[in-house]
Formats: sequence, C-alpha cells, structure tokens
Amino acid sequence: MLELEKRLSWVYLVNLVFYIAPFFYIDYSLIDYLWMMLALVAFLGCYYWIGRSDITQMLLPILLMALIASCITPLNYGSISMFAYVSFFIGFVYNFRQFLAGIAALIALLVLLDHFFIKGAPYFLLYGSALVMAIGVLGVLDRVRRLTMLKEQRSAEEIKQLATMVERERIARDLHDIMGHSLSGIVLKADLADKLMQQQQYELAAQHLKELAQIARESLSQVRQTVSGYKHKGLVGEVQLLSGKLRDAGFAVDVRGEVPTLSAREETAVVLILTELVTNVLKHSHGDQVQIHFNETAHGHQVMVSDNGKLSELKQGNGLTGIQERLAALNTELEWQLSPSSFSFTLPKES
Repeated sequence: MLELEKRLSWVYLVNLVFYIAPFFYIDYSLIDYLWMMLALVAFLGCYYWIGRSDITQMLLPILLMALIASCITPLNYGSISMFAYVSFFIGFVYNFRQFLAGIAALIALLVLLDHFFIKGAPYFLLYGSALVMAIGVLGVLDRVRRLTMLKEQRSAEEIKQLATMVERERIARDLHDIMGHSLSGIVLKADLADKLMQQQQYELAAQHLKELAQIARESLSQVRQTVSGYKHKGLVGEVQLLSGKLRDAGFAVDVRGEVPTLSAREETAVVLILTELVTNVLKHSHGDQVQIHFNETAHGHQVMVSDNGKLSELKQGNGLTGIQERLAALNTELEWQLSPSSFSFTLPKES
C-alpha cells in the first residue's frame, strides 16, 4: 500500500522556518503570539496524524491543515509554508484529476485571503500560488515514484513465488520418478526373494534381498540429492563442495575451465548430475586423480568428469537412469567411456 516515507517526515518540517521567522522581526502582541503558537501546535498535530494514517484516511487532516493555515494568515503571512504542505499531500494522495481540482481550490483560497485579509504584502498571492503549484508537483512525482517501487516489489515477489512453485513442482516430479522406479524394483526383488524362500533357494533369495537393500540405498541417496538440489548454493559453490569431498577421500582434484552461468533449471540439474557422478567416483573408482572440466563450445556448455581409474562395466542403476532422465529433459544425453573412466554431456545454448 502507498505510504509516506516516515523516516524523513520530521526532517521536512524545516520548511516551517518561514512561518516561525516573522516571530522575531515583527512586533506582535502577546495574544497574537499565543494564537500563532496554538496554530503551529495544531498544524503539527495534523502533520503527525497524516504520518500515522492510511492513505484513504488523510482527507480530514489535510482539510484541517488548510483551515489552520487560512485562519492564521491574517496574522502571519508565513502561513504560505503551511499551504505548501497541504499542496504536497494533495499531490501525493490523490490521482491527477483530483490533484488539479485540489490545487485549483487551494489557489482560489489564496485569492480570497489575498483580497480580504492581506495588507502590505503585494507578492503574497504570486509567491503563494507558485509555491503551491511547485510543491504539489513534487507530491505527484513522489506518488509516482512510490507506486513504481511498489509495482517493482510486487513483481519481484511474484517472480520469487513463481520460481519457488516451479522448483517445488520439479522436486515433486523428480521424487515421483525416483520413487516410482525404485519402488517397482523393490517390490519385484521382494516378490522374487519370497518365492525363492518358499522354494528353499535361500542363497538366491539372499542375493535378491541384498540387491533390494542396494536399490533402497540408491533411492535414499537420490532423494537426498534431489532435496539438496532445492537448497544448493550455486554451481560454483557445489563444485567446490564436491572437490572437497574428493580430496578428503584421497583424490587429487583438477577443476578446469570457467564454470558457466546457467538458468536456475539447468544449474539445479547440473548440480544433481555432478553430485551423482562424484558419488560414483567415490564408490567405484580405483584411481587417485579426478578432473572436472567445463568448456564452452560452439554447440553449448560441455561438462566432463573423468578419473584415472578403470571400469570393467557400467551398470544401468538408478543413479545413471536419473542422470539420463535429467539430461533428456535438457535436450542432451550422457556420453561415457570406461578406460579411463570419463562421463560428459553438453548443454545446448538454446535450451
């Protein structure tokens, strides 16, 4: 909601110096001083009232400020500064048509005051009208500035909420895919183990139960990776984190190339894929050196994870399946070789 800038509201009162200045060079009577002080206190009360009011509730204090300024004008022509505050609030609170009507009414009020009460101040109307219009325009500009800021804030909040919703949907989709695939495998292995035990083939049943446990562990790992991808700190930070894990396990790590700037969707997918590839290195590699390579080509951003170990075969487990599914969603695929071990993919620039 449109609001006044309360932080600086009291600073703007410095403009009342033009109302207070005549106190010191005009010989007023004591009763005149009392009336002018009473008007000043009442004006400050209305000013405070406006500062604490919703924009839809500012009409009454604005009218009271105009009334106070009008009543004190015959005693103190410095009341022009009070009219300036009124014009600012009219410009700030109301739309352009209402602003024009309000300023016209304010100038008409100055004309009446000048005609009936002003003596010895030929420039009161000229200065007053010019000041009211100029300060009123400042109020309009401040209103436009605040409304623009509000729209930008709302747009940023909507974008943030939309991004969060999309990311939640992505996680739900990933979890659905992971758990659907994994639970199917678990049910199949459990049924086979049950049948083998009924046939007293205990060794085969134990083997299937062992594979069932492995599927469950891989599923748990993928679920953790998917959820952690929701909270990741960016590709650069995740590469540093994964490199640290490899070094802690005794690998010499070489990160080459510049980490690319990707969309949030691509970055999350790459983080999860790199996490799975590094996990595979930690579990299965017989080497001691790992290279994570980023390279920008004419076709896109290439990412490669390689090590100096050797794989005799590549098993199509849930981890590899998850990687291939994520890459398929980005219109690319995984490439690999076994000796030496190397996995790579290229993100198309148009993806």
